[in-house]
Amino acid sequence: MPTMGCLCSQPKPGSDETKAQTEANRRINMEIQKDKHLYRSTHRLLLLGAGESGKSTIVKQMRILHVDGFKDEERKAKIVDIKKNMRDAMLAMTNAMTTLDPPCTLDVNENQSSLTFFKTHAMNVLEEEDFTEEFFNCLDKLWHDKGLQKCFRRSNEYQLIDCAKYFLDKISTIRLDSYIPSNQDLLRCRVLTRGIFETKFQVDKVHFHMFDVGGQREERRKWIQCFNDVTAIIFVVASSSYDMTIREDTGQNRLKEALELFNNIWNNRWLRTISVILFLNKQDVLAEKVLRGQTQIVTYFPEFCNYEIPADATIDDNEDPRVTKAKYFIRDEFLRISATGSQRHYCYPHFTTAVDTENIRRVFNDCRDIIQRMHLKQYELL
Repeated sequence: MPTMGCLCSQPKPGSDETKAQTEANRRINMEIQKDKHLYRSTHRLLLLGAGESGKSTIVKQMRILHVDGFKDEERKAKIVDIKKNMRDAMLAMTNAMTTLDPPCTLDVNENQSSLTFFKTHAMNVLEEEDFTEEFFNCLDKLWHDKGLQKCFRRSNEYQLIDCAKYFLDKISTIRLDSYIPSNQDLLRCRVLTRGIFETKFQVDKVHFHMFDVGGQREERRKWIQCFNDVTAIIFVVASSSYDMTIREDTGQNRLKEALELFNNIWNNRWLRTISVILFLNKQDVLAEKVLRGQTQIVTYFPEFCNYEIPADATIDDNEDPRVTKAKYFIRDEFLRISATGSQRHYCYPHFTTAVDTENIRRVFNDCRDIIQRMHLKQYELL
């Protein structure tokens, strides 16, 4: 029986076709090596922490500091979100007035019509055209009512977004047709993070990928998707939340939730070799609360009573000793957890104010050497 010839002819050695294939393979291999080098040289930072701790604000700061900031179109697109923050803040306060114990009442009777407007119409204010002159007039009257201000000062007793005062103090500016959000406005704007968002940037030719994931309980199941090849975890804590409860469970203290979450991350079997940079955030709000004295840390953490400022504390002569004691107590609560378990990873604490660009610039610069060492260790180069 005759042998069938192969129908797939091979190019002859030295032919133009062979040379083209060889060159194509060479280029493909070069691209693979280039991508592999880029991947290995990239520092992957995973932002973790409970909801409303300031993770997304850190990402925005990286864009301002190390990318190209925010374009005019992005700024304009955020106007509606900022106005919704104002709407949601006022709704939270007006609803809380009757649920607080003891309740709060308006100081000026004439403002009752504005209160009625918010209770009946505000939830239907969704688009730019819905934010009418009537809306802003009612908003302004209520915000300046002394009775509502009393309710605002008790905001630790209910759920109120951090940016409430910041934006409501700017009603006269934000209501203008010519209003364009500033960097600070964009940093303060609150939008719930759902899913996983990646931000890429370079600092002195070093590549960073920062992953921001939602901090609410229902979002945390997505975190494990980001654990692979992480260089470092940046765990963000709202230090000022010692007197607040979480949105998902009003029986759970926010700072205690953060401590429990940190404990879970620190002892997670997939992360036992990944070091943690601890951002003790919202130091500005913490200082304000401590000095105002309306709530006491000892009420929520009885062990604070016997706490003494540690010897390693950096004392700032311009800082009230009460604030120094409070921030180091909170730091040491986390360090106590990091002293447990395996010693294959480390915790590096930093005091931060995420809305302060210069503070984040300085802190991130301080962290870069730490991240670089983690990266070298990750690929067994150190």
